[in-house]
Amino acid sequence: MERPSDGPMEPAGGSGAVMTSDHIHLNKQEAGSRYVRQMRFAPIGAAGQQSLGSRSAVVVGLGALGAVIASHLVRGGIGRIRLIDRDIVEYSNLHRQMLYTEQDAEQLLPKAEAAAIRLRAANSEPIIEPIVTELSPSNAQKLLADADIIMDGTDNFSARYLMNEVSVKHGIPWIYGGAVGGSGMCTSIIPGETACFRCLFPAPPAAGAVDTCETAGVISPIIDIIGSLQAAEALKLLTGNAGAVNQGLTQVDVWNSQWMNIKTTQSRRSDCPVCANRQFDALENHDNHTETASLCGRHTVQITPPQPLQTPLPHIASRLSHTGEIELTRYLMRLSLADSDYTFILFPDGRALVQGTDDPITAQRIYNDLIGT
Repeated sequence: MERPSDGPMEPAGGSGAVMTSDHIHLNKQEAGSRYVRQMRFAPIGAAGQQSLGSRSAVVVGLGALGAVIASHLVRGGIGRIRLIDRDIVEYSNLHRQMLYTEQDAEQLLPKAEAAAIRLRAANSEPIIEPIVTELSPSNAQKLLADADIIMDGTDNFSARYLMNEVSVKHGIPWIYGGAVGGSGMCTSIIPGETACFRCLFPAPPAAGAVDTCETAGVISPIIDIIGSLQAAEALKLLTGNAGAVNQGLTQVDVWNSQWMNIKTTQSRRSDCPVCANRQFDALENHDNHTETASLCGRHTVQITPPQPLQTPLPHIASRLSHTGEIELTRYLMRLSLADSDYTFILFPDGRALVQGTDDPITAQRIYNDLIGT
């Protein structure tokens, strides 16, 4: 995803991109109608709207927060947006992940693809690029470093440390956000100006030390609030209003009607390994081994092999047909294992979700039995 220039955008995938002077004229007329209320907001105006339409964003995680962020940016007129998510739509998502429907869950659609379908239906002008993968040290710079802003829709610190390092290394702002239960927080991280994420969170919380959506659940209003605050910060930066960016960490407890903004202007650390010493350990962690991760609140373990899968999914589905009921789509293979409560979902790159367990050892054993080591 190249950064949009001041000139016409290159066409991509039937996205309604600007291509000729005639198209530019027509699209400007449409923008005058589509975005008129937004342009009447004085800090944005016509110049800000034009700036937004020439800029690019990447949203990492298209679950609850990511769906809110992406919807605001696409409907608001972002020029290009890349949607990155590793997961598929499930029924347990639908109470808070507003872009998705029961049909998406029934069809086993990856969230990035389902989100792109809904967003294109809302606004055909932006270039929307869905990527079904997990952010990792091996792909983070390729997927993030060409954007004008990085938006956090994830639920884990590993991805956030990767986003932070790409942000600092390449000088790209990113907007952190998180929510659980009825509360959440967000902050804008501007390289060279604000504290980076490692300044604020030098190490991830210890296992069991903080609530998760598994232990505390989550209600949808806090998702909308935090995601909307993140999107507002992005609009400030993308429309030329960087001076309006919040210089603090905003915390919201919607259930107890509490709102607090903690100033972080003095939080930059002179000994920070990332923004002070420019050590990018998360990006450089290319260990050649299989990774496992339990997904929050899902009773699911993700398996990520060190090398991409070489065998096409239809061949694997045929080989495993005797092991249980198989559903095969253009995006994945789902195997409901016979005589067990486990479901095995395999993606074309070899990544898999093992549903029915939180135990990485069990999940790895199932993966090895079905696919090999």
